[in-house]
Amino acid sequence: MPNKYLFELFDMNKVAVVILNWNGAKMLQKYLPSVIKNTNEELADIIIADNGSTDNSLDVLKKEFPGIRTIQLDKNYGFAEGYNKALAQCEHPYFVLLNSDVEVTPRWLEPIIKNLDKNPAIAAAQPKIKAWANKDMFEYAGASGGYLDQYGYPFCRGRIINEVETDNGQYDDPATVLWATGACLFIKSDVYKAMGGLDGTFFAHMEEIDLCWRIKNRGYEIMTYPESTVYHLGGGTLPNNSPRKLFLNYRNNLLLLYKNLPEKSLNKTMRMRFLLDLLSAALYVLQLKPNFALQVFKARKAYRKLKPSYKTIRNELQSKRKTNYHPEILNGSILWNFFVRGKKRFSQVK
Repeated sequence: MPNKYLFELFDMNKVAVVILNWNGAKMLQKYLPSVIKNTNEELADIIIADNGSTDNSLDVLKKEFPGIRTIQLDKNYGFAEGYNKALAQCEHPYFVLLNSDVEVTPRWLEPIIKNLDKNPAIAAAQPKIKAWANKDMFEYAGASGGYLDQYGYPFCRGRIINEVETDNGQYDDPATVLWATGACLFIKSDVYKAMGGLDGTFFAHMEEIDLCWRIKNRGYEIMTYPESTVYHLGGGTLPNNSPRKLFLNYRNNLLLLYKNLPEKSLNKTMRMRFLLDLLSAALYVLQLKPNFALQVFKARKAYRKLKPSYKTIRNELQSKRKTNYHPEILNGSILWNFFVRGKKRFSQVK
């Protein structure tokens, strides 16, 4: 039976708002009340998927949020596989993957669900993501929608490299994007499941970019709808200066390039990325961050080790792709635009 009819048959809400939690009791206490307050209970079910927490998260949920459904996973599977296991237990027509450090606003769900409802070609979307600590600013991880340059470096409407823009309404129009942030990802459940969900090998970081790129290659669209706004703290699980985070970002970026690039540009792009990664490692050494440089080389080694096991995956994905045309991928280098040409606002490069 198609998913879209199950919620009618079993009195299930249309949307599952699923918050993956790992040792985030304080985050739940701080941010979950806004989700409960501002989520239409006739539209969405709020579900906490606990990723094997060892703090008092489950006690907090039981005592302070007794009405919230909880899915308990037996260990920490990471962001990607944790969500896969949790969402396998949900049959709602729409999933919203929401970080535990996100504050939502009134009617944050309705505009996006309405647009997804009426557009079968749109598979996923995100709201405007602003910084919780400075609510006039966009937030680094998603801003007003995500893009890539031709070498795989992500940037956003509202954030280029480390330059985050003030929100003056300049990106308030709905727009087609390459990827929607995993901090607040709206996605049709049938598409999520047909795509095999997030890539569990990624563990965390860039898994949503990979998923969205796979979806785009199948001919669907990804959108940003800034009419809806949420506020994201960011860095809740791994801090920005974490060597582990750097390793995952570099390794996973190489994996998503290998999986999703068309055959004609794969080898050329990967050769250039090798040179760019060497440059990154050298810059870390000059900045007296030898451990960060080491993580770049570890990431490349891990990628080479995983690459043979991804050959079949790549071949299958390429056989099912319906388009190579993605104007949301910048024909050029965002690093060149930023550091050499001084273009530090999204409007200057797109």
